[in-house]
Amino acid sequence: MSSLQESLRALGLPAGDAHDLPTSGATFADGGHYRIEISGVERFSTLQALIEAADRLGLAVHRIIATVGGATMLSRQELRDFAQLAAERRLEVILTPGPRRSWDLGPQIRTPEGVSSGWRTRGADALVHLLRDIERGIEAGFRGFLILDEGVLWTVAQLRARGVFPPNVIFKVSVYAGHGNPAGARVLESLGANSFNPLADLTPAMLAAIRQTVKLPLDVYISIVDQMGGFNRMMEAAEIVRVCSPCYLKFEPGESEGIIYRPYAPESHHAQLIREKVRVAAITAELIAGENSALVASPAGSPDLVVPQP
Repeated sequence: MSSLQESLRALGLPAGDAHDLPTSGATFADGGHYRIEISGVERFSTLQALIEAADRLGLAVHRIIATVGGATMLSRQELRDFAQLAAERRLEVILTPGPRRSWDLGPQIRTPEGVSSGWRTRGADALVHLLRDIERGIEAGFRGFLILDEGVLWTVAQLRARGVFPPNVIFKVSVYAGHGNPAGARVLESLGANSFNPLADLTPAMLAAIRQTVKLPLDVYISIVDQMGGFNRMMEAAEIVRVCSPCYLKFEPGESEGIIYRPYAPESHHAQLIREKVRVAAITAELIAGENSALVASPAGSPDLVVPQP
């Protein structure tokens, strides 16, 4: 091992990706190795479709990523109704607050090269607008929020620590933050992240190295939209769970996020997408059970899920 690698070890970072693929010894508090996360629950009717599909297939869904098109697009009453049903079903909800780079007048994010700059909040006013949308979600009963950049993460964690936001509010860092190595994961954890979505195309060895570095749950894509690669890791899911536990498994088939999460699309569009995601998740859970019976999912409605409090 080189002196540089020894220095990384001294910092608590691995000296390289974990190519030996060690089994993670960590689990969720309920003993589960993995949980099911479904993105794109855009409306109350979409949530109803998810519950119907999950019940029909006997799938325990633990976390949903809601209003990917922006929570601003739902009225206060719609948010309250959404929170009430999720609370009744003990579903952990990560709400996506509204203003983001594609909403304002700045064109850079919409250019072929500018998109690589990352989804960072642009300007102090936009930061305030985003915080207001989080506040609106809290008032409706939600306790989980999706965060896209480190500055916002630091801010909301500070507001939580100071009592401006309730102490039981959690923050999930989006894949659009663009992190994919142990050092980045350590930074996010130190800033107050409660879970972290690494880049979607990491190998099991890369994911294992991140798991050795942080304790927070990893949110790992099993399927992803075509415009972000379109890959499918269903047959690899058991190995991912083994090295990443505790982790949330994410399912997002479709053409592109820009298309599948259009807030003005008809209700039937969102409902059909959700049914397909639940179907793929159920098959994946079946494959995991067949590949490695020692790996178990958390029970439905697990006590440590941060469900809404309407």
